[in-house]
Amino acid sequence: MKIIFVLPDMAGGGTERVVSLLANEYVRRGIEVAILSFAGTQQAYALDERVETVSAGEASGGSMKVRLQRLIFMIKYFRQNRNCYIFSFSTIGTGFIVLATLFSGRRMLVSERSDPSAYEHKLYRDFFYGFADRLVCQTEEAIACFPKSLQKKACVIGNPVDAAVPERFAGKREKRIVTAGRLEEVKNHKMLIEAFRLFSEDFPEYTLDIYGKGSMEEELRQLAGQKGMADKVIFHGFCSNVKEEIRKSSMFVLSSNYEGISNSMVEAMAMGIPVIATDCPVGGCRSYIADGVNGLLVPVGNVGKLAAAMRKLAENSELSENISINAEKVRKKYSMQEIADQMLEAAGIAVK
Repeated sequence: MKIIFVLPDMAGGGTERVVSLLANEYVRRGIEVAILSFAGTQQAYALDERVETVSAGEASGGSMKVRLQRLIFMIKYFRQNRNCYIFSFSTIGTGFIVLATLFSGRRMLVSERSDPSAYEHKLYRDFFYGFADRLVCQTEEAIACFPKSLQKKACVIGNPVDAAVPERFAGKREKRIVTAGRLEEVKNHKMLIEAFRLFSEDFPEYTLDIYGKGSMEEELRQLAGQKGMADKVIFHGFCSNVKEEIRKSSMFVLSSNYEGISNSMVEAMAMGIPVIATDCPVGGCRSYIADGVNGLLVPVGNVGKLAAAMRKLAENSELSENISINAEKVRKKYSMQEIADQMLEAAGIAVK
């Protein structure tokens, strides 16, 4: 039995993080695993040396020649691995998988990692997803976005918590508000900076520490400067040990407009960092956070409500501590072993 994960590349993102965790867990169990990337060769996360890594080429940049070369490579690779089970973590990749395995048979699970309603090319996606044996979504709300034919083969599986995530910090927390993720429009860091400016009027001793990289970094730096926050909003870029860096922070904020399930949010909860998150489509944050119990939920795009939630945690140490204790419980509910088992069961593979 061999499992082949397919995705664009293994750069630093939430999907790539989940794939690396699952791949490492499966080889630990004695299952043969490969990761086939089709649009890059980056490798941001540590992989067990037993995990095979294969590249079908770089990003196409719209080139039909590159796409054809990618397809030819995948045809040859899947012919060499006819008895594999394919775990596709990419919408585009699913199309290539179907074309590369036409008339040769395939067993394929597709994992939808974002908000299906926000995808622009739904006809393309739904057509190729129809060839999958199983569709894995992160919430029931996500499943409801698909046609009935796909809903019938869909199931919900959450994101795993890495066992290596540091334990809950029980000491005096640093006056830092942190976030981690791609610096792209969907993450709405602009709202976070605006809310932090309002929050700073009452709590000037705090900093906002932003971990991650992306196309909006310079724009966000300029916004922080315009708001007089250049010395308080700190950009750290991509950080391989971000969990150790943030574990003593006062709170973690996820300000996304939409999100599947944020790995950084889940890991922050597992470390006991009080979390504030937008209650965004497709319900991923809501599936992990009970508002006021193990985190705080705020409306998407509402600067005032986000600033108020930040104040609430900063001024109420008892609430913050209770949220921290309750948040840590996601470790057990979404353990790596549990999620890995669920993925195998969804694919019809015997759990070892």
